Amino acid sequence: MNTYTTIPRHYFQLALILICTCFSSFQLSIAESKGESLYLENCAICHGNDGQGGMGIPLSLDGFLKSASNDYIKKTIRLGRPNRIMPSFYRMPESDVNEIIHFLDSWRKAPAPLWDIKPIVADKHAGKILYKNKCATCHGNNAQGGKGSGLHFSRSDGLAITPPALNNQGLLNSATDSMLHYIITHGRKDTPMPSAKALGLSDKNINDLVSYIRSFQLKSITHKSNYHEEPASLIVDSPYSFDETVENVKRAITGSNFVHIRDQALTHGFNIETTNSPKQTIIYFCNFSFLYDALKIDPRAGMFLPCRITVIEQNNRVQMMSINPKHLTQLFNNDALDESCDQMHDVYSSILEDASL
Repeated sequence: MNTYTTIPRHYFQLALILICTCFSSFQLSIAESKGESLYLENCAICHGNDGQGGMGIPLSLDGFLKSASNDYIKKTIRLGRPNRIMPSFYRMPESDVNEIIHFLDSWRKAPAPLWDIKPIVADKHAGKILYKNKCATCHGNNAQGGKGSGLHFSRSDGLAITPPALNNQGLLNSATDSMLHYIITHGRKDTPMPSAKALGLSDKNINDLVSYIRSFQLKSITHKSNYHEEPASLIVDSPYSFDETVENVKRAITGSNFVHIRDQALTHGFNIETTNSPKQTIIYFCNFSFLYDALKIDPRAGMFLPCRITVIEQNNRVQMMSINPKHLTQLFNNDALDESCDQMHDVYSSILEDASL
């Protein structure tokens, strides 16, 4: 006679619950991993691998997460901050945006806030006076925001953020009035942003300030890019020999109040064997005052500094070429740096023209 052991039904129920729980946890882990991967690829270069900040604000800061709804973060990703550092990720798939937001949620100590979309109606003229007395020192007289970015050069050590531009269509089309009210009320812990209580502001004062800030909003903005066509490089033919062209470039550099630093073979650092030395050289030069000012505005200016012009001879044709700063400026999204890029474009153009005369 065979004896069978009967397993109680609740054991099967418990096992099923455990399997479903493990599967859900596995799915959640995969989702967080994808969101983290997308964050590291698209956001970490400015906001830090752990959201600790850098050129961009610290996203893992509790004071930020308490005020930032998921809707606000999504709109910020889409719209960016025109004329500031934050670009518009207008082409990013919606699913990827949601994955990044889900990853940021893992840093929260409490669920994301949900803000009332109802506008605050108050006295914007009284708000203007309050802004001048309480806010302009950090956020600028015209609410254009603080200057500089980066923790170790253009921004003082220990300063967690550069005060944001409140007169910015990206911000104004992302933040609700209730969110602005909350930020002014509570301030931002671990940043220079004080609370309304520390500033001596009443609830009416806060409403007036929100109304004034909202008055900067001109219109809704779309996810379109402001990209305009600019060649990536400036290329000029030289009527002179290779050696003469190199000397002409050096003279033109000195004439433009820049310092010639060094010459370097284009193939320097590459493991390339050639039977003869190719006529290809990079001429480095710099104006250190300009370099310092540009880096102070935005450390990303280092992408095209120190300045350089490449001279090559190929098929009996001598050419001079440089990067086009006006092409690069579209990557930076920073009005102040636009001026430096325009200035550098004129310098390059002048040197190339003088060397080819």
